[in-house]
Amino acid sequence: MKPIVAIVGRPNVGKSTLFNRITRSRKALVDDFPGVTRDRNYGDAWWDETAFTVVDTGGFSGFESDALRSLVTYQVIQAIEEADAIVMLFDGREGVTPIDEDLVQRLRESSKPVFYTVNKIDGPRHELLLSDFSVLGVDPLHSVSAEHGYGMHDLMEALTAVLPRGVPEAPTDRIRLAVIGRPNVGKSSLINRLLGDERLLVSEIPGTTRDAIDTVCTVNGKEYVLVDMAGIRRKARVRKKLEKFSIIKALRSLERCDIALVMMDASEGVTDQDANIASYALERGRACIVLLNKWDLVEKDSATAKAYVDAVKERLKFLRFAPVLTVSALTGQRVFKIFDWVETVYEQYTTRINTGRLNRVLEAIINKHQPPSYRGRLIKFYYATQVVAAPPTFVCFVNYPKGIHFSYERYVVNELREALGLGWTPMRLIFRRREKR
Repeated sequence: MKPIVAIVGRPNVGKSTLFNRITRSRKALVDDFPGVTRDRNYGDAWWDETAFTVVDTGGFSGFESDALRSLVTYQVIQAIEEADAIVMLFDGREGVTPIDEDLVQRLRESSKPVFYTVNKIDGPRHELLLSDFSVLGVDPLHSVSAEHGYGMHDLMEALTAVLPRGVPEAPTDRIRLAVIGRPNVGKSSLINRLLGDERLLVSEIPGTTRDAIDTVCTVNGKEYVLVDMAGIRRKARVRKKLEKFSIIKALRSLERCDIALVMMDASEGVTDQDANIASYALERGRACIVLLNKWDLVEKDSATAKAYVDAVKERLKFLRFAPVLTVSALTGQRVFKIFDWVETVYEQYTTRINTGRLNRVLEAIINKHQPPSYRGRLIKFYYATQVVAAPPTFVCFVNYPKGIHFSYERYVVNELREALGLGWTPMRLIFRRREKR
């Protein structure tokens, strides 16, 4: 297992910028606003021959509600406890604050190696700012600019010198699951339930999760990667720059996943925004499983579940292929059945069909129902081939691609699903003109 390095400090000292610098990524949200990071955000890093995991944490205190402040503090303490080494970050331009002093005192009580680091030192001319931090009585003090890279080499050399030599993890066939949905439908609660740990911050305040957090989950000996993402609001309600960034990251996370777990609030029914979010996943070619969460809050009888599922299928006609599960992240009801469906869906999602079989099936479909003529001319299907898996994507070579009506395309897709056993995955059909030889 790779060693873990936690980055801690008060809000807006540059923890996420340092995280991005060390991991050579833009995984953490960065904005000139206190309290952007709230959950623990994990990233892989490598320096010389040392592989390790970096943890970005929320600000130790800041402009949060009292309820959120205690939750963020809990996350910071958890990160410190699991870390092999800690980077305590200060703001060189603002000097020492009471919050800094409090956190330094807490870290002194830890047996972990701590690297006290003054950020926003953009060059030698700013080194004098370190004298302000002598009152803390910590030594040595590292000076860096997380934004520009100044001083990073010395910090990383000192940091990795105390870490056990990590070995890069071997590539795995982990299925990536993105948990998407409106704010406050229970995305973080679901992941916490699956993990059996309060690894992700959970709050009844909508919009608590801003970053996309990748977490490994092991079920029945198999590993999955869970991605908890920011709740996606309607565009008209997205006004703050920070929330726009969150949505961008959420959509990017969709592009990195295999299956989208589309969460909805069963007590509210399917909303227009639920449908919009589901369409985001489909547009990006992701397999989907619809989760009706908070099922424990629904008054029901023996026919309720079927009625709900039928209503979802009717409302989300474009997602009729997706399984629909009723779950409760709060009570744990049916949450682990999700993984049974994940395996079924993923197998179909990544299926490759032999060209010979595909063309035999397609020929039978065409003979069963011929396509309408195009401008008085017959449409001919020459052959088809699969060009991509995940999702299964087929190219059909025809004489008049523009002549294929969308209703006939839908007919072919539905018939292919049934004949090929691909009823639980999205499918793409592309019509091209056969090149003349």
